Amino acid sequence: MLDLIDALQSVADGVLFGATYALLGIGFTLIFGVMHKINLSYAAASIGAAYASLLLLAGVKAPPVLVFLMAAACGGVIGALVYFVAFRFIPLANPLATLMSTVGLLLLIDEIVVHATAGVPLNYPALFSDVVIRAGAFNLRGDLMFVFALGCVAMVLLWALLYRTRLGIATRAVSQQPVAAQLCGISIDGVNILTFVITGVLGGLAGAMTGAAIGVLSPLLSLPLTVKGLIVTVIGGLGSIPGAIVAGLLVGGIENVVQFFRGVSERDLYVMMLLFAFLVFRPGGLFAPAAGRD
Repeated sequence: MLDLIDALQSVADGVLFGATYALLGIGFTLIFGVMHKINLSYAAASIGAAYASLLLLAGVKAPPVLVFLMAAACGGVIGALVYFVAFRFIPLANPLATLMSTVGLLLLIDEIVVHATAGVPLNYPALFSDVVIRAGAFNLRGDLMFVFALGCVAMVLLWALLYRTRLGIATRAVSQQPVAAQLCGISIDGVNILTFVITGVLGGLAGAMTGAAIGVLSPLLSLPLTVKGLIVTVIGGLGSIPGAIVAGLLVGGIENVVQFFRGVSERDLYVMMLLFAFLVFRPGGLFAPAAGRD
């Protein structure tokens, strides 16, 4: 009975933390949906934004809420810089050039973080870390519930932005028919940079949520989060935001259960096996677009 409760505890904690994976997956998905490009520096930029919020507020005894907001703002700035450096002036007809430029930015951001912090992990503030909801032997951590709630709020706001504003209409138009959108007077460059700013804000929140849930920030987080974000994007279905959300929660829950039963050393192995299973049996992902004539 105790093992069952522990397993359920692992599932709950993993799903709550999976909101961070969902935000990362949404970031990858949005950029791919609008530009049909993969930004491999996205997770590194998210961690960099969380680090920037700590460094900018180092001399101020700032409340955790302000640190989170600063991380989101820094993420937006870094997202705009990534667009101008890796996409704006590189011919989009050469996909390998943009891909390799984002790889270079991933390494550059990691090096900047390492040199700015001497490679030492930094403690990250968490909200409601002293709150625990108990139901017998089953517990829900307050900090993880806050991370999940913040992720849900960010997803709802993004949905409202994409489907209830002119910017969202322009973004979806550029994603579906860029030439027709340009003929209608929509600035493709303007939509692209705003997409990077929006995804940067989401990434900054994801980096802050990761730091708050784990308790520390480390440069070693960039590569694992990049891999998890790409896995979530593929499992959810390239270009599908609902798919990224569901896949993020799914990956979070599965990796925590595997960690409970098999240990942390095999956690990522089983997540990779899940990816391979989807690539073989459902390559389009959970929310694969319906096949039909274009």
